[in-house]
Amino acid sequence: MSLGAWLAFTAAMSTYRIGCAGWPVPTANKDAFPADGTNLQRYAARLSATEINSSFHRPHRPATYERWAASVPPDFGFSVKIPKTVTHERRLVDTDTMLDTFLAEVSGLGAKLESLLVQLPPKLAYDAAVTERFFASLRSRYDGAVALEPRHPSWFAGDVDARLRAHHIARVAADPARVPAAAEPAGWAAFVYVRLHGSPDMYYSSYDEAYLDRLAEQLREAATSADAVWCIFDNTGRGAAAPNALSLLERLT
Repeated sequence: MSLGAWLAFTAAMSTYRIGCAGWPVPTANKDAFPADGTNLQRYAARLSATEINSSFHRPHRPATYERWAASVPPDFGFSVKIPKTVTHERRLVDTDTMLDTFLAEVSGLGAKLESLLVQLPPKLAYDAAVTERFFASLRSRYDGAVALEPRHPSWFAGDVDARLRAHHIARVAADPARVPAAAEPAGWAAFVYVRLHGSPDMYYSSYDEAYLDRLAEQLREAATSADAVWCIFDNTGRGAAAPNALSLLERLT
């Protein structure tokens, strides 16, 4: 490959962030990863991103995030899930202090913090006033990429997408999709974020070759207009996420 072709290839691949929820290195696929290093170091040698879900359940010290950031190559990105105290307990209301605490913690990732993920509870309906206040508050504190995964049908109607675009918030494309529109990315078009939970057996099912072929084509199309395209496999229950991510990466390279 010529230098020009290599530079073009590298630039194109920097658009994609392909990874898993967490950094699984399944025993069945251990030979696909280096033998030495921590799990995160081995994982990051092959995949370019991870989604930290443990932050949803409990806080981590800034030093923990710093250690994780130091364990991965320079061109590696982290997405961090906002705590359930914000999304599920307070339901986006009066969360300023919680956001301050969370953002202080994740600042330990430094420049490797590339996205925040806001996953809403299935019964949380869209409320324009609450949503406006929450995203205005978040945006006054954080100007990086944000992906929103709503799960109540009310988030997929009316002018919700326009309001998300106004705050530069991307709506996740999810599988399985609770309503047909949930399968497609929306909101802020410069950032595309796909979350694949496994289907039909959520968190367990592996995606077949035909699905990954179609997905690769969809991501290539998305990359023609988006600045960054993320795809996170959350089907970790039986170890399917890592091999699915590696297979997708092969298709994109």
